[in-house]
Amino acid sequence: MGFHTFDPEMADGLERAQRYRWCSGEELLTQVGPDGDATIADLGSGTGFYTDIVAPHAGTVYAVDVQTEMHRRYREKGLPANVEQVESVIGELPFADDELDAAFSTMTYHEFSGPETMAELARVLRPGGRLVTVDWSRNGSKQSGPPLEERHDLGHAVSALGEAGFTVEHAVSRTETFVCRARR
Repeated sequence: MGFHTFDPEMADGLERAQRYRWCSGEELLTQVGPDGDATIADLGSGTGFYTDIVAPHAGTVYAVDVQTEMHRRYREKGLPANVEQVESVIGELPFADDELDAAFSTMTYHEFSGPETMAELARVLRPGGRLVTVDWSRNGSKQSGPPLEERHDLGHAVSALGEAGFTVEHAVSRTETFVCRARR
């Protein structure tokens, strides 16, 4: 897969409640399992739609995005006090080894899914830390999301995580998306 990013001209769509059709706030919180002291990263945070859901349940949430424009839009919307914006590609995170208790990505795995990135996520997550991935499935019908040729199927995520040393605890393929929770 080639690296690409979400078009900032379409960023207003990232704030629409219709996104809950693909991943509800309750589902995300259940999978991430934050506690009040947790340090968590939202990988590909965009305008902070899902970051805002996790933030009240964590100590610190890093909103990681490679696009300055997405961070600007998130600041304009208003950042929760415990959210810090980090401008970075996922494969070169500016975190110490074992710094994160959890990380999650919603509809961005297909943008950073290479083996080097999976190794980087294993580096920054503490032993026992959770990595939650919700993304568009290659097996979908293209009702929403990127073209099918840019997507992966659940098996790709499970294999990539296993090769990086993660233990997959939960993996479900759905009509347009998949959910995968792994532990380091």
